[in-house]
Amino acid sequence: MAKLSTEELLGQFKELTLLELSEFVKAFEEEFGVTAAAPVAVAPGAPAAGAPVEEAAEQDEFDVVLESAGDKKIQVIKEVRGLTSLGLKEAKDLVESAPKAVLEKVDKAAAEKAKEALEGAGATVTLK
Repeated sequence: MAKLSTEELLGQFKELTLLELSEFVKAFEEEFGVTAAAPVAVAPGAPAAGAPVEEAAEQDEFDVVLESAGDKKIQVIKEVRGLTSLGLKEAKDLVESAPKAVLEKVDKAAAEKAKEALEGAGATVTLK
């Protein structure tokens, strides 16, 4: 068998489907006892094994989740429209499909403000 250059190998791989390429990678890993997964770097200053684990860092991104619209669905739809850039139909669909995230990955102050506004309109809201 003639030895192929890197360019020739890449040309052959380009002709494979993703399924065929996935099967090739599995066979390659088994044949040579290696893995194609990227190595995980250890952060400097990471606690050693057996060292006490510090409490998790305080959460800085929140999701505002509408659990239910309550009795005043129209008021809740208005608040959802005010908090997002959704149109009337999209806001109505969101409210009717509760539980659903209204805002995602917002800071704590914005999440608290949105929660207060939605609860003031009669909705049940949780922060995650």
